[in-house]
Amino acid sequence: MSRTTPPRPLDVEALFPDLAAYRGTTTRLHPRPGRPGVAESSVGGPLLWPAGEAWPVCTEAHGATRGVRPADVHRQRQVLAAAWSRESDPGPTDEERELLERLGRKHRVPEAAADGPLPLIGLAQLYRRDVPDLPAGPDDCDLLQVFWCPFDAHGPTGHGMLLDLRWRRSWEVAEVMTAPPEPQVVGYEGYVPEPCVLHPEQVTTYPFAGLLPEDLCARIDAWEEELEEEAEESEDEDGGASVAYQYDLSIPPGWRAGGFASWHATDPYAMNCLDCSTPMRLLLTVDSSEWDGGSGSWKPVEELGLPTHLFARPTEVTVGRWGELNVFACPQEPGHPHRWSIQ
Repeated sequence: MSRTTPPRPLDVEALFPDLAAYRGTTTRLHPRPGRPGVAESSVGGPLLWPAGEAWPVCTEAHGATRGVRPADVHRQRQVLAAAWSRESDPGPTDEERELLERLGRKHRVPEAAADGPLPLIGLAQLYRRDVPDLPAGPDDCDLLQVFWCPFDAHGPTGHGMLLDLRWRRSWEVAEVMTAPPEPQVVGYEGYVPEPCVLHPEQVTTYPFAGLLPEDLCARIDAWEEELEEEAEESEDEDGGASVAYQYDLSIPPGWRAGGFASWHATDPYAMNCLDCSTPMRLLLTVDSSEWDGGSGSWKPVEELGLPTHLFARPTEVTVGRWGELNVFACPQEPGHPHRWSIQ
C-alpha cells in the first residue's frame, strides 16, 4: 500500500513568495514492516551483496566483548508488539516481563572474537530506480548500500558512530551472499533494524530557516511569533500556533533521500567535501521516528488513525538520543568520502 503525505496546513509560498526560489524535493521512503528481497530497496532487509566479496567489517579496537544478541533484540520487540496490540488488557504479562528481562541480558563473547574484525550491520539499500531524489552514484552505480557498526566506540572521542556507504552496479552481481556474517552482540539495540519495505513518495521541501536569507528568515520568525501571540490571547489550543515552518511546512520527518537537512539540534555549519572543498548535498536521512507530536501533520493519509507510540517507529532504529542522522555526499565527485551530522 502506498503512503500519501497530507497537503500542508497552509500554502507557505502564498505567505512568503520568496520561498519559491528555494523550493526543492525530497523522497520520503516510508519504511514499513515487511519481507523485502535482495532486488528491492529496503531498510534492514537482505542486501544484494556478491558471494565472493568480503563483507564490510569494523577493525577498530573497541572491545566489543559484551552486549545484547541481535536475535534477542528482534524477539524482544516481537514480544512487546504482541503485548501492546492486545485489545483486552494490553501490556506485558508477568510471564512476558520475565522473558523480556532474559532477552535484554548482556552476554560476553570469546576474547578471540572481540579482538577480530567485527561484521557491520547492513542498515539499508536503495536502488536509484525506486528513489527519485537519490543522487547518482560514482561510475554509473545504481545501488547504495549503507552499513554501520553496532557499537559507539569510534572517532577522536571514542564514543562516535562508524558509518560505511558502498555504491555498486546491481547488474554486475551474479551470485548473492545468502548468509552474511553478523556481530555476535551489539552495544546498542537502536543499531539493529527491523526488516522494512519502502513506499517512496516525492514531496516538496524547503531549506532549514536558518539557512535562508536573513530578511526572509526574520519575516518567518515574526510570523510565527504573531501566531503564538494570537493563540495566547484566544487561549485556543487548536489555533494557528500549532503550525510552524520548521515542523509543518519545510522539512518532513522520517527516513528520506535528498532535499535539505535539518539543523534543529545545532546551529547550521559548513558541510564541505574534505577532498575538494565542494559544498556537499544531503544524500540520506536516517530518522528515529516517522512522525511525532511535533510533526504529526506529516503522518500519511493512510495512517491518520494509528497511535504514534505503536506505529511511528517501524524500523526500530534509534539515532543518538532519538534524533536523526543526515548523510552528505559530494555533488562534484560522488566517490569522495561521505560526511554526516546527527541532529
